Amino acid sequence: MTPDWDAVVIGAGPAGMAAAATLAEGGARTLLLDEQAEPGGQIYRAIERNRSNARLSAILGADYLRGAALAQRLRASGAQLRFSSTVWRVEPGAAVWSRTNDTVALDRTKALVIATGAMERPVPLAGWTLPGVMTVGALQILLKTGGLVPNGKLVLAGTGPLFYLFARQCHDAGVEHLTVLDTAQSRNIPAALPHLPRAFTGQGWRYLAKGAGLLAALTIGRTQLFRGVSEIAIEGEERATAIRFRIGRTPHRLACDLIGLHEGVIPQQQLPRSLGCSFDWNDAQSCFQPRRDAWGASTLPGIFIAGDAGGIVGAEASRHEGDAAALAILSELRRITPAERDARLHSVRRAHDAHLTARPFLDRLYRPSPDLVAPPDPVTICRCEAVCAGSLRQAVERGVLGPSQAKAFLRVGMGPCQGRLCGPSVTGLIARETDRSEAETGYYRVRDPIKPVTVGELARASLPNAARHGG
Repeated sequence: MTPDWDAVVIGAGPAGMAAAATLAEGGARTLLLDEQAEPGGQIYRAIERNRSNARLSAILGADYLRGAALAQRLRASGAQLRFSSTVWRVEPGAAVWSRTNDTVALDRTKALVIATGAMERPVPLAGWTLPGVMTVGALQILLKTGGLVPNGKLVLAGTGPLFYLFARQCHDAGVEHLTVLDTAQSRNIPAALPHLPRAFTGQGWRYLAKGAGLLAALTIGRTQLFRGVSEIAIEGEERATAIRFRIGRTPHRLACDLIGLHEGVIPQQQLPRSLGCSFDWNDAQSCFQPRRDAWGASTLPGIFIAGDAGGIVGAEASRHEGDAAALAILSELRRITPAERDARLHSVRRAHDAHLTARPFLDRLYRPSPDLVAPPDPVTICRCEAVCAGSLRQAVERGVLGPSQAKAFLRVGMGPCQGRLCGPSVTGLIARETDRSEAETGYYRVRDPIKPVTVGELARASLPNAARHGG
Protein backbone atom coordinates (compact mmCIF):
# COMPACT_ATOMS: atom_id res chain seq x y z
CA MET A 1 0.00 0.00 0.00
CA THR A 2 1.38 3.41 -0.99
CA PRO A 3 2.11 5.58 2.06
CA ASP A 4 0.00 8.70 2.48
CA TRP A 5 2.98 10.73 3.65
CA ASP A 6 6.73 10.85 3.29
CA ALA A 7 6.97 11.69 6.98
CA VAL A 8 4.68 12.01 9.99
CA VAL A 9 5.81 14.06 12.98
CA ILE A 10 4.14 13.51 16.35
CA GLY A 11 4.42 16.54 18.63
CA ALA A 12 4.48 20.27 17.92
CA GLY A 13 7.06 21.42 20.45
CA PRO A 14 10.50 22.76 19.46
CA ALA A 15 11.73 19.46 18.01
CA GLY A 16 8.50 18.62 16.20
CA MET A 17 8.01 22.07 14.71
CA ALA A 18 11.61 22.17 13.47
CA ALA A 19 11.42 18.64 12.04
CA ALA A 20 8.12 19.23 10.23
CA ALA A 21 9.23 22.60 8.85
CA THR A 22 12.57 21.26 7.59
CA LEU A 23 10.90 18.25 6.00
CA ALA A 24 8.21 20.26 4.25
CA GLU A 25 10.68 22.92 3.11
CA GLY A 26 12.73 20.09 1.63
CA GLY A 27 9.80 18.89 -0.47
CA ALA A 28 8.64 15.98 1.68
CA ARG A 29 4.90 15.35 2.08
CA THR A 30 4.70 15.97 5.81
CA LEU A 31 1.96 15.60 8.40
CA LEU A 32 2.29 16.97 11.95
CA LEU A 33 0.00 15.68 14.72
CA ASP A 34 -0.40 17.25 18.15
CA GLU A 35 -2.88 17.00 21.01
CA GLN A 36 -3.03 20.75 21.55
CA ALA A 37 -5.15 23.12 19.47
CA GLU A 38 -2.10 25.14 18.38
CA PRO A 39 1.66 24.74 18.00
CA GLY A 40 4.21 25.21 20.75
CA GLY A 41 4.32 22.07 22.85
CA GLN A 42 4.79 22.64 26.56
CA ILE A 43 7.67 25.09 26.46
CA TYR A 44 6.09 27.37 23.84
CA ARG A 45 2.46 26.67 24.75
CA ALA A 46 0.04 29.31 23.38
CA ILE A 47 2.93 31.27 21.86
CA GLU A 48 0.89 32.52 18.92
CA ARG A 49 -1.73 34.06 21.22
CA ASN A 50 0.64 35.36 23.87
CA ARG A 51 3.24 37.06 21.69
CA SER A 52 1.01 40.14 21.43
CA ASN A 53 0.24 40.22 25.18
CA ALA A 54 2.93 42.56 26.47
CA ARG A 55 2.37 41.92 30.17
CA LEU A 56 2.25 38.11 29.89
CA SER A 57 5.20 38.08 27.48
CA ALA A 58 7.26 40.05 30.00
CA ILE A 59 6.41 37.51 32.71
CA LEU A 60 7.15 34.45 30.54
CA GLY A 61 10.43 35.89 29.27
CA ALA A 62 12.53 36.26 26.14
CA ASP A 63 13.31 32.54 25.84
CA TYR A 64 9.60 31.78 25.60
CA LEU A 65 9.10 34.38 22.86
CA ARG A 66 11.72 32.65 20.68
CA GLY A 67 9.06 30.06 19.93
CA ALA A 68 7.06 32.59 17.88
CA ALA A 69 9.51 32.54 14.98
CA LEU A 70 9.56 28.75 14.93
CA ALA A 71 5.75 28.56 14.93
CA GLN A 72 5.63 31.09 12.11
CA ARG A 73 8.16 29.07 10.12
CA LEU A 74 6.07 25.93 10.64
CA ARG A 75 2.90 27.66 9.40
CA ALA A 76 4.69 28.82 6.24
CA SER A 77 6.47 25.52 5.53
CA GLY A 78 3.65 23.73 3.72
CA ALA A 79 3.43 20.90 6.24
CA GLN A 80 -0.09 19.58 6.87
CA LEU A 81 -0.98 20.46 10.47
CA ARG A 82 -3.56 18.42 12.34
CA PHE A 83 -4.08 19.78 15.84
CA SER A 84 -6.35 18.51 18.65
CA SER A 85 -5.28 15.03 17.51
CA THR A 86 -4.45 12.20 19.89
CA VAL A 87 -2.19 9.40 18.63
CA TRP A 88 -3.32 6.19 20.30
CA ARG A 89 -1.56 3.52 18.25
CA VAL A 90 1.43 3.22 15.94
CA GLU A 91 1.87 -0.03 14.05
CA PRO A 92 5.15 -1.47 12.77
CA GLY A 93 5.79 -0.01 9.36
CA ALA A 94 4.84 3.45 10.62
CA ALA A 95 1.06 3.30 10.40
CA VAL A 96 -0.25 5.97 12.73
CA TRP A 97 -3.71 5.81 14.28
CA SER A 98 -5.09 9.06 15.69
CA ARG A 99 -8.33 10.59 16.87
CA THR A 100 -9.40 14.11 15.94
CA ASN A 101 -12.78 15.40 17.16
CA ASP A 102 -14.01 11.82 17.76
CA THR A 103 -12.99 10.83 14.23
CA VAL A 104 -10.48 8.01 13.87
CA ALA A 105 -7.78 8.30 11.20
CA LEU A 106 -5.08 6.01 9.87
CA ASP A 107 -2.07 7.62 8.19
CA ARG A 108 0.70 5.58 6.60
CA THR A 109 4.15 7.06 6.25
CA LYS A 110 7.66 6.23 5.09
CA ALA A 111 9.26 7.77 8.18
CA LEU A 112 8.08 8.74 11.65
CA VAL A 113 9.51 11.43 13.96
CA ILE A 114 8.48 11.07 17.61
CA ALA A 115 8.82 14.49 19.24
CA THR A 116 6.49 14.07 22.19
CA GLY A 117 8.77 15.90 24.62
CA ALA A 118 9.10 15.46 28.35
CA MET A 119 6.88 14.99 31.38
CA GLU A 120 7.43 15.99 34.98
CA ARG A 121 8.99 13.39 37.22
CA PRO A 122 6.38 11.97 39.63
CA VAL A 123 6.76 13.18 43.22
CA PRO A 124 4.98 10.66 45.50
CA LEU A 125 4.85 11.97 49.04
CA ALA A 126 2.32 12.17 51.84
CA GLY A 127 -0.66 14.26 50.71
CA TRP A 128 0.32 14.64 47.06
CA THR A 129 -3.12 13.48 45.89
CA LEU A 130 -5.01 16.18 47.84
CA PRO A 131 -6.88 18.95 46.01
CA GLY A 132 -4.74 22.05 46.08
CA VAL A 133 -1.60 20.12 45.13
CA MET A 134 -0.43 20.45 41.51
CA THR A 135 2.77 20.16 39.56
CA VAL A 136 4.72 23.29 38.70
CA GLY A 137 4.24 22.40 35.03
CA ALA A 138 0.46 22.38 35.44
CA LEU A 139 0.55 25.76 37.17
CA GLN A 140 2.68 27.14 34.35
CA ILE A 141 0.20 25.82 31.78
CA LEU A 142 -2.54 27.83 33.50
CA LEU A 143 -0.34 30.91 33.28
CA LYS A 144 0.44 30.42 29.59
CA THR A 145 -3.01 29.46 28.39
CA GLY A 146 -5.18 31.70 30.53
CA GLY A 147 -2.90 34.21 32.21
CA LEU A 148 -3.97 32.68 35.54
CA VAL A 149 -1.77 33.57 38.50
CA PRO A 150 -1.95 31.66 41.83
CA ASN A 151 -3.45 33.59 44.72
CA GLY A 152 -3.34 33.02 48.44
CA LYS A 153 -0.34 31.37 50.07
CA LEU A 154 1.62 29.51 47.37
CA VAL A 155 4.36 27.02 48.23
CA LEU A 156 6.61 25.58 45.52
CA ALA A 157 8.51 22.47 46.61
CA GLY A 158 11.20 20.78 44.53
CA THR A 159 14.18 21.81 42.47
CA GLY A 160 15.57 22.27 38.98
CA PRO A 161 15.68 24.93 36.25
CA LEU A 162 11.92 24.89 35.51
CA PHE A 163 11.21 25.05 39.23
CA TYR A 164 13.15 28.28 39.63
CA LEU A 165 11.91 29.69 36.33
CA PHE A 166 8.30 29.37 37.44
CA ALA A 167 9.11 30.79 40.87
CA ARG A 168 10.54 33.87 39.12
CA GLN A 169 7.48 34.08 36.86
CA CYS A 170 5.23 34.03 39.93
CA HIS A 171 7.37 36.77 41.48
CA ASP A 172 7.11 38.91 38.34
CA ALA A 173 3.36 38.24 38.11
CA GLY A 174 2.89 39.76 41.55
CA VAL A 175 2.23 36.69 43.69
CA GLU A 176 2.30 38.16 47.20
CA HIS A 177 2.72 35.09 49.40
CA LEU A 178 5.32 32.85 47.76
CA THR A 179 7.50 30.32 49.58
CA VAL A 180 10.11 28.22 47.78
CA LEU A 181 11.33 24.93 49.26
CA ASP A 182 14.44 23.76 47.41
CA THR A 183 15.00 20.02 47.81
CA ALA A 184 18.43 19.97 46.11
CA GLN A 185 20.89 18.41 48.54
CA SER A 186 24.32 19.85 49.36
CA ARG A 187 25.88 16.49 48.58
CA ASN A 188 25.14 17.14 44.90
CA ILE A 189 27.62 20.02 44.77
CA PRO A 190 30.88 17.98 44.82
CA ALA A 191 29.59 15.85 41.93
CA ALA A 192 28.56 18.93 39.94
CA LEU A 193 31.65 21.12 40.41
CA PRO A 194 34.00 19.20 38.04
CA HIS A 195 31.54 20.00 35.24
CA LEU A 196 31.39 23.73 35.96
CA PRO A 197 34.34 24.85 33.76
CA ARG A 198 32.78 23.27 30.67
CA ALA A 199 29.44 24.83 31.58
CA PHE A 200 30.90 28.26 30.82
CA THR A 201 31.74 27.28 27.24
CA GLY A 202 29.46 27.35 24.19
CA GLN A 203 26.02 28.67 25.13
CA GLY A 204 26.32 27.26 28.64
CA TRP A 205 27.26 30.57 30.22
CA ARG A 206 23.90 31.98 29.13
CA TYR A 207 22.06 29.27 31.04
CA LEU A 208 24.21 29.86 34.12
CA ALA A 209 23.64 33.60 33.91
CA LYS A 210 19.91 33.07 33.58
CA GLY A 211 19.88 30.77 36.61
CA ALA A 212 21.89 33.26 38.66
CA GLY A 213 19.42 35.98 37.68
CA LEU A 214 16.47 33.86 38.77
CA LEU A 215 18.03 33.19 42.16
CA ALA A 216 18.99 36.82 42.64
CA ALA A 217 15.48 38.06 41.88
CA LEU A 218 13.98 35.62 44.38
CA THR A 219 16.59 36.35 47.05
CA ILE A 220 16.23 40.13 47.00
CA GLY A 221 12.46 40.02 46.46
CA ARG A 222 9.62 39.13 48.78
CA THR A 223 10.00 35.38 48.30
CA GLN A 224 10.71 33.18 51.31
CA LEU A 225 13.39 30.65 50.30
CA PHE A 226 14.40 27.49 52.20
CA ARG A 227 17.27 25.28 51.00
CA GLY A 228 18.22 21.70 51.76
CA VAL A 229 14.61 20.69 52.37
CA SER A 230 13.70 17.03 52.98
CA GLU A 231 10.91 14.81 54.39
CA ILE A 232 8.10 16.83 52.86
CA ALA A 233 4.53 15.91 53.84
CA ILE A 234 1.32 17.73 52.96
CA GLU A 235 -1.49 18.09 55.49
CA GLY A 236 -5.20 18.43 54.87
CA GLU A 237 -8.53 16.66 54.89
CA GLU A 238 -10.59 17.82 51.90
CA ARG A 239 -7.72 19.90 50.48
CA ALA A 240 -4.12 20.85 51.25
CA THR A 241 -3.87 23.28 54.14
CA ALA A 242 -0.25 23.01 55.33
CA ILE A 243 3.11 21.55 54.41
CA ARG A 244 5.66 19.98 56.78
CA PHE A 245 9.37 19.53 56.04
CA ARG A 246 12.80 19.34 57.61
CA ILE A 247 16.03 21.24 57.11
CA GLY A 248 18.66 19.09 58.72
CA ARG A 249 17.11 17.99 62.00
CA THR A 250 14.88 21.03 62.36
CA PRO A 251 11.17 20.51 61.60
CA HIS A 252 9.10 23.23 59.92
CA ARG A 253 5.42 23.68 59.16
CA LEU A 254 3.79 26.28 56.91
CA ALA A 255 0.11 27.00 56.30
CA CYS A 256 -0.69 27.23 52.60
CA ASP A 257 -3.49 27.42 50.04
CA LEU A 258 -1.76 25.92 46.99
CA ILE A 259 1.29 23.71 46.51
CA GLY A 260 3.32 23.14 43.35
CA LEU A 261 5.64 20.10 43.20
CA HIS A 262 8.52 19.61 40.78
CA GLU A 263 11.60 17.36 40.69
CA GLY A 264 12.74 17.83 37.12
CA VAL A 265 11.53 16.35 33.84
CA ILE A 266 12.02 13.00 32.10
CA PRO A 267 11.35 11.78 28.53
CA GLN A 268 7.87 10.67 27.51
CA GLN A 269 8.33 6.90 27.10
CA GLN A 270 4.99 5.42 26.14
CA LEU A 271 5.01 5.74 22.36
CA PRO A 272 8.54 4.47 21.60
CA ARG A 273 8.13 1.70 24.16
CA SER A 274 4.86 0.58 22.58
CA LEU A 275 6.75 0.24 19.29
CA GLY A 276 9.54 -1.81 20.86
CA CYS A 277 12.36 0.73 20.68
CA SER A 278 15.35 -0.10 22.86
CA PHE A 279 15.92 1.99 25.99
CA ASP A 280 18.91 2.65 28.25
CA TRP A 281 19.14 3.99 31.78
CA ASN A 282 20.64 7.49 31.96
CA ASP A 283 22.15 7.63 35.42
CA ALA A 284 23.03 11.34 35.20
CA GLN A 285 19.40 12.27 34.55
CA SER A 286 17.92 9.42 36.61
CA CYS A 287 15.60 8.23 33.86
CA PHE A 288 15.23 5.86 30.94
CA GLN A 289 15.82 7.22 27.46
CA PRO A 290 15.56 5.62 23.99
CA ARG A 291 18.72 4.48 22.26
CA ARG A 292 19.46 6.70 19.22
CA ASP A 293 22.21 7.55 16.77
CA ALA A 294 23.51 11.01 15.82
CA TRP A 295 20.50 11.57 13.56
CA GLY A 296 17.98 10.63 16.22
CA ALA A 297 17.27 7.27 14.57
CA SER A 298 15.94 4.70 17.04
CA THR A 299 16.72 1.01 17.00
CA LEU A 300 13.75 0.47 14.64
CA PRO A 301 14.01 1.34 10.92
CA GLY A 302 12.25 4.53 9.89
CA ILE A 303 11.55 5.63 13.49
CA PHE A 304 13.29 8.80 14.69
CA ILE A 305 13.09 10.36 18.16
CA ALA A 306 13.94 14.04 18.56
CA GLY A 307 14.13 16.50 21.43
CA ASP A 308 13.38 15.81 25.07
CA ALA A 309 11.58 12.59 24.14
CA GLY A 310 15.05 11.17 23.50
CA GLY A 311 16.75 12.61 26.60
CA ILE A 312 16.42 15.96 28.35
CA VAL A 313 18.27 18.62 26.35
CA GLY A 314 16.11 21.77 26.50
CA ALA A 315 14.24 23.79 23.89
CA GLU A 316 17.11 25.06 21.73
CA ALA A 317 18.92 21.72 21.50
CA SER A 318 15.56 20.02 20.84
CA ARG A 319 15.01 22.28 17.85
CA HIS A 320 18.36 21.24 16.41
CA GLU A 321 17.57 17.56 16.99
CA GLY A 322 14.37 18.03 14.99
CA ASP A 323 16.42 19.49 12.16
CA ALA A 324 18.88 16.57 12.30
CA ALA A 325 16.15 13.93 12.08
CA ALA A 326 14.55 15.77 9.17
CA LEU A 327 17.87 15.94 7.28
CA ALA A 328 18.36 12.20 7.66
CA ILE A 329 14.85 11.54 6.32
CA LEU A 330 15.26 13.95 3.41
CA SER A 331 18.43 12.12 2.43
CA GLU A 332 16.66 8.75 2.58
CA LEU A 333 13.91 10.22 0.39
CA ARG A 334 16.61 11.48 -2.02
CA ARG A 335 15.42 15.05 -1.61
CA ILE A 336 18.97 16.05 -0.66
CA THR A 337 22.31 14.38 -1.34
CA PRO A 338 24.30 12.64 1.39
CA ALA A 339 26.95 15.34 0.99
CA GLU A 340 24.41 18.12 1.57
CA ARG A 341 22.96 16.21 4.50
CA ASP A 342 26.37 15.83 6.13
CA ALA A 343 27.30 19.47 5.59
CA ARG A 344 24.05 20.73 7.10
CA LEU A 345 24.26 18.23 9.94
CA HIS A 346 27.72 19.50 10.86
CA SER A 347 26.30 22.97 11.40
CA VAL A 348 23.27 21.64 13.25
CA ARG A 349 25.31 19.44 15.58
CA ARG A 350 27.70 22.27 16.40
CA ALA A 351 24.80 24.52 17.40
CA HIS A 352 23.16 21.62 19.26
CA ASP A 353 26.27 20.79 21.28
CA ALA A 354 26.81 24.44 22.21
CA HIS A 355 23.50 24.35 24.11
CA LEU A 356 24.48 21.23 26.06
CA THR A 357 27.70 22.40 27.69
CA ALA A 358 25.93 23.25 30.94
CA ARG A 359 23.76 20.12 30.96
CA PRO A 360 26.17 17.79 32.87
CA PHE A 361 26.57 20.44 35.58
CA LEU A 362 22.82 21.03 35.91
CA ASP A 363 21.98 17.31 35.84
CA ARG A 364 24.22 16.64 38.81
CA LEU A 365 23.41 19.80 40.73
CA TYR A 366 19.67 19.08 40.58
CA ARG A 367 19.85 15.32 40.77
CA PRO A 368 16.73 14.03 42.58
CA SER A 369 17.20 12.50 45.99
CA PRO A 370 17.22 8.68 46.09
CA ASP A 371 14.53 8.96 48.75
CA LEU A 372 12.12 10.27 46.12
CA VAL A 373 11.37 6.67 45.08
CA ALA A 374 11.14 5.42 48.66
CA PRO A 375 8.09 7.12 50.20
CA PRO A 376 6.57 5.80 53.47
CA ASP A 377 4.25 2.80 53.17
CA PRO A 378 0.95 4.75 53.39
CA VAL A 379 1.84 7.05 50.47
CA THR A 380 -0.11 6.39 47.27
CA ILE A 381 2.29 5.48 44.48
CA CYS A 382 -0.23 4.60 41.75
CA ARG A 383 -2.94 7.24 41.76
CA CYS A 384 -5.18 5.58 39.17
CA GLU A 385 -5.49 2.28 41.04
CA ALA A 386 -4.92 3.68 44.57
CA VAL A 387 -1.94 1.42 45.29
CA CYS A 388 0.31 2.51 48.15
CA ALA A 389 4.05 2.10 48.51
CA GLY A 390 3.57 -0.43 51.28
CA SER A 391 1.56 -2.74 49.02
CA LEU A 392 4.33 -2.61 46.44
CA ARG A 393 6.92 -3.45 49.09
CA GLN A 394 4.81 -6.43 50.16
CA ALA A 395 4.63 -7.59 46.56
CA VAL A 396 8.42 -7.40 46.33
CA GLU A 397 8.64 -9.57 49.46
CA ARG A 398 6.45 -12.10 47.62
CA GLY A 399 8.90 -12.21 44.72
CA VAL A 400 8.03 -9.35 42.39
CA LEU A 401 11.16 -8.26 40.51
CA GLY A 402 9.84 -5.77 37.94
CA PRO A 403 7.03 -3.33 37.08
CA SER A 404 5.17 -5.61 34.67
CA GLN A 405 5.08 -8.36 37.29
CA ALA A 406 3.90 -5.82 39.85
CA LYS A 407 1.09 -4.90 37.46
CA ALA A 408 -0.14 -8.49 37.55
CA PHE A 409 -0.06 -8.52 41.36
CA LEU A 410 -1.45 -5.06 42.12
CA ARG A 411 -2.87 -3.47 38.93
CA VAL A 412 -0.29 -0.66 39.15
CA GLY A 413 -0.01 1.00 35.76
CA MET A 414 -3.41 -0.23 34.55
CA GLY A 415 -5.38 2.99 35.03
CA PRO A 416 -6.15 5.81 32.58
CA CYS A 417 -2.58 7.20 32.67
CA GLN A 418 -1.29 3.70 31.77
CA GLY A 419 1.72 3.94 34.03
CA ARG A 420 2.95 7.39 33.11
CA LEU A 421 2.61 8.72 36.66
CA CYS A 422 3.66 5.61 38.56
CA GLY A 423 6.12 3.92 36.21
CA PRO A 424 9.29 5.79 37.27
CA SER A 425 8.40 5.45 40.96
CA VAL A 426 7.54 1.75 40.67
CA THR A 427 10.81 1.00 38.90
CA GLY A 428 12.78 3.01 41.45
CA LEU A 429 11.14 1.49 44.50
CA ILE A 430 11.50 -2.09 43.23
CA ALA A 431 15.15 -1.45 42.34
CA ARG A 432 15.79 -0.08 45.82
CA GLU A 433 13.99 -2.91 47.60
CA THR A 434 15.72 -5.64 45.57
CA ASP A 435 19.15 -3.96 45.63
CA ARG A 436 19.33 -3.94 41.84
CA SER A 437 19.82 -1.18 39.30
CA GLU A 438 16.97 0.50 37.45
CA ALA A 439 18.33 -0.95 34.22
CA GLU A 440 18.06 -4.48 35.64
CA THR A 441 14.61 -3.77 37.07
CA GLY A 442 13.22 -2.44 33.81
CA TYR A 443 9.97 -0.66 33.01
CA TYR A 444 6.40 -1.57 32.16
CA ARG A 445 5.76 -3.38 28.92
CA VAL A 446 3.66 -0.73 27.20
CA ARG A 447 0.82 -1.82 24.92
CA ASP A 448 -1.51 0.23 22.77
CA PRO A 449 -3.83 1.99 22.89
CA ILE A 450 -1.32 4.36 24.48
CA LYS A 451 -4.09 6.88 25.12
CA PRO A 452 -7.68 6.03 26.12
CA VAL A 453 -9.99 5.28 23.19
CA THR A 454 -13.66 4.29 23.30
CA VAL A 455 -15.07 0.96 22.13
CA GLY A 456 -17.16 2.87 19.58
CA GLU A 457 -14.06 4.50 18.14
CA LEU A 458 -12.32 1.13 17.93
CA ALA A 459 -15.36 -0.32 16.18
CA ARG A 460 -15.42 2.51 13.64
CA ALA A 461 -11.71 2.11 13.09
CA SER A 462 -12.21 -1.56 12.18
CA LEU A 463 -14.53 -0.70 9.29
CA PRO A 464 -12.74 -0.83 5.91
CA ASN A 465 -14.20 2.48 4.77
CA ALA A 466 -13.36 4.25 8.04
CA ALA A 467 -9.75 3.21 8.41
CA ARG A 468 -8.11 5.96 6.40
CA HIS A 469 -8.03 9.65 7.27
CA GLY A 470 -11.09 9.30 9.49
CA GLY A 471 -13.43 8.60 6.58
